[in-house]
Amino acid sequence: MTKTLQRLLGIGDWRETAVSQEAANRRNLRLLIQLRWLAVAGQVATILLVHFVMGIRVPVFWLLIAPAGLALVNLVSVPLTQRRDSISDQELMLALLADVAALTWQLFLTGGAANPFVALYLLQVVLGAVLLAPVYAWSLIGVTSLCFAALGVFNRPLNLPPDSEDALLSLYMQGSLICFLLMAVLLVLFMTRINDNLRARDAYVADVRQQATEQDHIVRMGLLASGAAHELGTPLASLSVILSDWRRMPMLKADADLKQDMDVMQAEVERCKAIVTGILMSAGEARGQAPTRTTMGRFLDEVVQGWSVRDARVRVEVTAWTGPDPSIIADPALRQVFGVLFDNAVEAGARRIFVSPVVRDGQLEFAIRDNGPGFPATILERLGKPYNSTKDRPGSGLGLFLLVNVMRSLGGTVEAYNPPAGGGEVRLILPIAALAPQEMPNDG
Repeated sequence: MTKTLQRLLGIGDWRETAVSQEAANRRNLRLLIQLRWLAVAGQVATILLVHFVMGIRVPVFWLLIAPAGLALVNLVSVPLTQRRDSISDQELMLALLADVAALTWQLFLTGGAANPFVALYLLQVVLGAVLLAPVYAWSLIGVTSLCFAALGVFNRPLNLPPDSEDALLSLYMQGSLICFLLMAVLLVLFMTRINDNLRARDAYVADVRQQATEQDHIVRMGLLASGAAHELGTPLASLSVILSDWRRMPMLKADADLKQDMDVMQAEVERCKAIVTGILMSAGEARGQAPTRTTMGRFLDEVVQGWSVRDARVRVEVTAWTGPDPSIIADPALRQVFGVLFDNAVEAGARRIFVSPVVRDGQLEFAIRDNGPGFPATILERLGKPYNSTKDRPGSGLGLFLLVNVMRSLGGTVEAYNPPAGGGEVRLILPIAALAPQEMPNDG
């Protein structure tokens, strides 16, 4: 029973779609791609500046292999982020190792560990610490440390011009300043974007947890309601049999007032049985009743007619369809959604309710407006939260809470506001595919 209710309400789907580390890696890889394009442009500009402007002869062709390789890595990585929803830690680690390899190659050709740009290894370490799991971050520290040590032994010294020998310290300081500025700018850009991603992730996770808590609350209420429905089935059946016997007794049939009372009692018992059946159907126990095919217009007319007999003082008007009338499976949960909205409107003091259905872009849209006093601001602010009600009696506020979650389980949304003309309006938006009849087996 619990699994059936969870499936109906979509709890498992919400838990399965919680933000994963691999999904976060996909966004982080996109940031790395953006930074790598900046690095490629900066490396090419630096190589050309050093060789042609500063007059320090460097192997331009061999140095340009590094930015060319990074550009190739980017061209391979971009389609990955577009085709896939997640990126593993191993793949993100490989992307950072590509940057380390390119930096090591350039440092090897330009003085090794004596090059002031060797401090850029720290940038890779910081990125690894932020983006990767601890085991990969420590591994990256080991790799960069080995590269640094190897460059102290294996390197190609810079071929400085004769007039630059005395200015070696000055050149080193200039290079250190450029390296510092480069690291600072890249870190600020990257950390700012990472913080935005983290805030968005935390907000999403908090919303998912809140919805999971609400869905668990619905499961508990559903189990309670289903159990109560089972228990009520037998006494209601007994009452129905007894009333049928009474209505056939000549002595009781002769009393007109008593006969009218028995008719009312029989109607109320049948109504209670219908409610019990609806509860069990919503919980996944149809009691032998198969869902029926119908059209949206016919379904809406049946809902309105079935509800209208309960209170003749309230008038429900349905606007005629302006487009095609789609075929659907009559969902008892959706029937209850309309019943909750109509009941709430009446409790608020409305005497006229207007339903305007529209089919637009594969979506069913229902605007339910009443001539009541409208929604209080507190209701609109916390729409769909449990026990959000202006009524003082226990259990108030569960109607809209259940309504919002039923619509969410069907893939729809609920909006509520007070139109300028007065009253209150609720807009239900539901994909037609959620009620599509082709999911049902063919008759016969």
